[in-house]
Amino acid sequence: MQKEKFTLEQVLNMDLPNIILYAAPVMFLLVGLEWYFSIKKKQNFYDAKDTLAATTIGLVNVGISAAIKVITFSIILYFYNIVPWSIPPTWWSFILCLIWIDFWRYWAHRVAHENRFWWATHVTHHNSEKYNWSVSFRLGWTQHIKIVFFIPVVLVGFHPVVFFICHQIEVLYQFWIHTEYIRKLPKPIEYIFTTPSHHRVHHARNEKYLDKNYGSTFIFWDRIFGTFQPEEEQADYGITKPVNSYNPITLCFHEWADIVKDVKNSKSLKEAYTMVFARPSKLELKKKEFKKLKV
Repeated sequence: MQKEKFTLEQVLNMDLPNIILYAAPVMFLLVGLEWYFSIKKKQNFYDAKDTLAATTIGLVNVGISAAIKVITFSIILYFYNIVPWSIPPTWWSFILCLIWIDFWRYWAHRVAHENRFWWATHVTHHNSEKYNWSVSFRLGWTQHIKIVFFIPVVLVGFHPVVFFICHQIEVLYQFWIHTEYIRKLPKPIEYIFTTPSHHRVHHARNEKYLDKNYGSTFIFWDRIFGTFQPEEEQADYGITKPVNSYNPITLCFHEWADIVKDVKNSKSLKEAYTMVFARPSKLELKKKEFKKLKV
């Protein structure tokens, strides 16, 4: 049987369920409740300006997603249509697709921490010194270019509807793990799934916690690829070079501005290349090495 190919118009007319949109009221309600308990218990988990910045960034990001929806769908459809095989949209294909997407989310996330160019698309999510449910709204406005990491998902042949639904589930899962109120969960859950405990480690700038726990829904990728770190000491949140700003534009573009500045100050192509693609945690060391060469 010949594989059915889809046009952009067909997919746009499928009336795909917008799971995140349906979940948004619940998410805002939970943020409000968490904020209330933070104030009541004097736990200082929230900062009004920080939360306003996160919400603004999130709302603008929703607008960007809607504006580039045609481009996003076109890319996914193009690669789905060029392969001659397909996986039927059944209950088990949703499970397989969720795991396959999560595998690529692990690598997209890891690259975004270990390569400065991709870090610039992701740093917005980490430049808050608070850790609460509103932090899940802080998704950089340039993070959409990471769609290239998900092309292998559709090349396997997963139906476009299955892909888009599973991708939304993956994104939505990230909300609940951004909290201090949920501590350690039963061991089987902690071993398989990414939990708030794992993700607190990921958001910390403690030296032992840097570049750890990239897992999106499943933490076993980190166990397999050697990037797992259990939660031990209290996390100190934020990035190693604080931004000290609540301006959403600054929060979304400060790393891009620093990259441009460093490239302009470079004295060779090698140095310029390093300033763009070096591992962020090793950047200052690289700068010192180039500075010695100039002396």
